[in-house]
Parts: sequence; C-alpha cells; structure tokens
Amino acid sequence: MSVVGTRPEATKMLPVLRQLERHQDVRSILVSTGQHREMLRQTFATLRLTPDYDLDLMQTDQTLAQLTANLLNGLDPLLEALKPDWVVAQGDTTTVMVTAMLAFYRRLRFAHVEAGLRTGDLHAPFPEEYNRRIADLAAEAYFAPTERAAEALRCEGVEASRVHITGNTGVDAALMVSGWPFDWSASPLAVVDPAQPYVLITAHRRENFGAPLERICAAIAQLAQRCPHVTFVYTVHLNPNVQRVAHEQLGGFVNVKLLPPLDYVSMIHAMRHAHLILTDSGGVQEEAPSFGVPLLVLREVTERPEGVAAGCAELVGTDPDRIIARAAALLDHPTKPRHTIPNPFGDGHAAARIAAILREN
Repeated sequence: MSVVGTRPEATKMLPVLRQLERHQDVRSILVSTGQHREMLRQTFATLRLTPDYDLDLMQTDQTLAQLTANLLNGLDPLLEALKPDWVVAQGDTTTVMVTAMLAFYRRLRFAHVEAGLRTGDLHAPFPEEYNRRIADLAAEAYFAPTERAAEALRCEGVEASRVHITGNTGVDAALMVSGWPFDWSASPLAVVDPAQPYVLITAHRRENFGAPLERICAAIAQLAQRCPHVTFVYTVHLNPNVQRVAHEQLGGFVNVKLLPPLDYVSMIHAMRHAHLILTDSGGVQEEAPSFGVPLLVLREVTERPEGVAAGCAELVGTDPDRIIARAAALLDHPTKPRHTIPNPFGDGHAAARIAAILREN
C-alpha cells in the first residue's frame, strides 16, 4: 500500500508505482488521503494515476492537530482491513508521519521513501523536520536518496542493513515527464514567452508565512522594477496566507505573472526553460539540477545541502537585499546561465531500486 496526500508525494511516488505495476506478483494499492485535495486531484489526472481509495480528508483552514486527528481516524480502518505486506510513504508531510505511526501501531512494515533528510533544527522546516524524524522511527526499510541522508540514519542508530541508498525518485519523475509531449501554447504557461528571459518562483512553506513571505515578495517587486526586460512567473499556492501577500504586493506589476499552481508537467517544462529559479520548495531543489538551471533557495537552512555543496544551488534566505543581489548578478548575465553539474540527488533509477527491494523482502 502506497499512501500519498500532497502533489509532491504523488509525483515522487509515480515512478515507484510504475515500477511495481511491471510485476505480476505484486498487488499495488494506492491510497490518497486528500491532504491537498485540489492540487492532488489535478496531479492524479495529469499523471494518469487513479487511487484505489480516496479518503478526501482535507478541510478548509484545518489546524495541524485537526489534520492529524482526521488522518488517524480515516486511514486506520483501511490498514486494519487490508493488512498490506508493506506500507510505503514518501517525504515529510503530516500524511507521512501519520501513516508511519499507524503502521507501527498495526505492526505493519513501513518503508520510508526519501528517508534521512535532516536540518538538525526541529523547527526548520516546520513541521516537516518533526514529521520525517517520527516517520524514520517507525520504518523497517529506509530508502535514502543520498549518502549524506544514509549517514544521518546510521548516526541515529539505524541498522546499516536496513538503509538503502537509492537516489531520489523526484529526479526519476522529472526526467520521465520532461520527455512527454508538451504544447506550451495550450498550457497554463501560454502567457509566458519561453524565448524571453523569465524567473520561475515558488514560495509557500509554512515557516515563511507572514513576515518572511512579505520580504520575499518585496524582493521580487524590486527585481521586477530593476529588470523590466525579465518576466517574473510566480506560481502562487492556494493557501490564503500565500495568496493574500502575493497579490497585494505583486499584483500591480506588468512583468510579474501570478499564476495558479501549475500541473506537474507544466511545472517541469517551466523549470527547463527558466533563466533562474527562486524557491523554498524541497522538490524543486532536487529537480532543477537535472536541467542546469541556477537555483536560489529562499530558506535559512535546507535538508538538501547536497545541491549547495555541489554548486548548483545557493541559500539566500528571505532577506531582500541578499535575494536581490544574487538574483541580479545572474539576471545581468549576458547569456542564459546554465551549469553542467551532475544532479547530486539521483541518476533517474531510484524507483527501480526501491521496487526491487520491496519485492525481495
């Protein structure tokens, strides 16, 4: 049983699900909790995935406590009824934490895809750092994307035999989807000219709500004024905390496009052709290196430092002066900046390794 609740979970589990489907001796069940209902359903349609069970647990403006309670009550009867050989979840959302807890309570084997990511600060990112530590306490199999993640698990006392360095399935998904046919003019990106320089922006993490997001938007506003020849494409998360700030601070700029969240295929192609990416997303940090696009990370710390160490990403936080200085240096480049650094997060074969381990155990 694979359990997903948000768009990133669905996209990163897609390659694993496709690998499992190849084997006639495997019955693969997909469960959607609906933690992010609209974006998740859009993603299922785009990726041609159909959940076997849709719990549809999202409620407007629910607290983390309410979401956790709903997930516990909604998912537990399904685990009790089906008793799968493996329960699999990816990442660090509340869906993943609760899935791991319930698998532990039911004495079912839990496999954690993207295990071992750590910042060392339980409150950054919030609540993801807490969620993934809880998930890793309950895991039987750990699919670590990198050696650094694997070492973090071993240092926490996890038996080395249960830690498998697989690469990140997000890289698999990005490479897979980038090869799909794509009609730019018929997509949500039709308002953007791919032949002209543009900056792709995503900023939506909970720890950036409020003043940090206001600082990010202030930096974008100043960059838009400074670089009128550049289009700034901000895909604005549906959360009201993000919508309000983005539209209040950036709605009046001709060269700022405030788009609804892009479907996954459009997002991958938006990344491929961007001049620069500004993001606080974890998944984008993993995907962008495959396309050689410079990346500025709008966070103070990252649990994915491999990209920073390799030179394909830079931490700039939420300070407007720092964001503007680093972005301007890249936007003033006479040609579109690109790097040729191999993606430190994976080679595109993580899902095949994960499926093989699950089948063998």
